[in-house]
Amino acid sequence: MTKPPAMFWSGETLSERLKTLIDPFAPERVDCAAYTLSIGPEVYVSPNDQTADPTTVTVRKLSDGEAFTVPPGQFAFLLTEEIVSVPADALAFISIRAKIKFRGLVNVSGFHVDPGYRGQLTFAVFNAGPVPIHLKRGQPIFLIWYSSLDCETAFKKDGTIHEGIDPELVTSVAGELQSFASLSKKIKDVDKALGDRVHAVEKEQTYYRVIGAVALALVIALTVNWLKDIVPSRSAPAPRATSAPPARP
Repeated sequence: MTKPPAMFWSGETLSERLKTLIDPFAPERVDCAAYTLSIGPEVYVSPNDQTADPTTVTVRKLSDGEAFTVPPGQFAFLLTEEIVSVPADALAFISIRAKIKFRGLVNVSGFHVDPGYRGQLTFAVFNAGPVPIHLKRGQPIFLIWYSSLDCETAFKKDGTIHEGIDPELVTSVAGELQSFASLSKKIKDVDKALGDRVHAVEKEQTYYRVIGAVALALVIALTVNWLKDIVPSRSAPAPRATSAPPARP
C-alpha cells in the first residue's frame, strides 16, 4: 500500500478542515497556506529597570482590545486567543507575521505544534529592536501552518486542553533582565552624574580661585600700605642742621 506523501495544507484545505480544529475560526484569517492567530487574554512581560519591584511582576489579564508594550531587550509570553487542535495525522508550524518581526519582535519558543495537541498556544518572544513594541489583545500577529504526516501516528499528545500561561514558565524567567538597552541607559546615567559632579568640582575650584585671588590682592594692598607707614620715603628732603648762635662775652 502506497502511503500518501506528507505535504503542507493549502488555503482550500485550511478553510475546510480548520473549522473543527481552531476555535473560534474565521474564514478571512486564512492567509495563503497559513492561518492567522491573534493575541489572547493573558500576557507576561519581563520587568526592566523602570519597574519598582521586579519580583511582583506576573501574568497580566487583558480585557478586549487592551494594549501593552514589550520594551527593548525584554522578554514576553504571549497567549493566543484561539484554541488550536492538531490531529494525529498532522503537524503544525508556528511563527510571527513578518511586519511584526521587522520591528524587532522575534519568536524564541518552539516552532512546531505536536500531533494531538489541543489548547491555546504560548509564544515566547524577545524584543531585539531599539524601541518598545506596542501590541493589544485581538491583534492578529501569529501564523500557523499545517502539514500532513504520512500516516496517523500513535506518538501524539494526550489531548488535554492547555489554557492560559503556565506559571512555571513565568517562574523560570522571573526577575529583571539586564538588557543592552537598560545597561546602556545606566551607563549614560552614570556618565551624566559623573559629568555633573566634575562640573560642580570645577565650579567650586573656580570659586575658591577667585576668593584666593581677592584675598591675595587684599593682603598685598595692606602690606604695601603698612610698608609706606614704616619706611620713610627716599624722595623726602633731609632735615637741615641749624647752627647755634655765638656766645656773647
